[in-house]
Amino acid sequence: MAKWLFVVITDCTDPSREKEFNDWYDNIHIPDVLETPGFLSATRYVNNNPTEDTGRFLATYGIEAEDIDKTMAALQENMRNKTEQGRMSGLVKLVSTAIYRQIS
Repeated sequence: MAKWLFVVITDCTDPSREKEFNDWYDNIHIPDVLETPGFLSATRYVNNNPTEDTGRFLATYGIEAEDIDKTMAALQENMRNKTEQGRMSGLVKLVSTAIYRQIS
């Protein structure tokens, strides 16, 4: 089974509500993402000196999957369902995403 790292960089749209953003991300969003088959772990980081071009928050997700496209499609479907359930936050600004396959 191939191992992957999904990297997501975000910002909080309202810095005065950063505590609320982090609470939602840690206690609602990450558990929701980890419901997706193949997603095994999540870790978050904060950039204490972000520039305009970089996001303040980084989340990494460990994935094991033979077909990463199928796994990412399942994530998209899961997130659509969570959005319909009102579990997404308007405080999230997506800066960038990337998927890396482990090679060693």
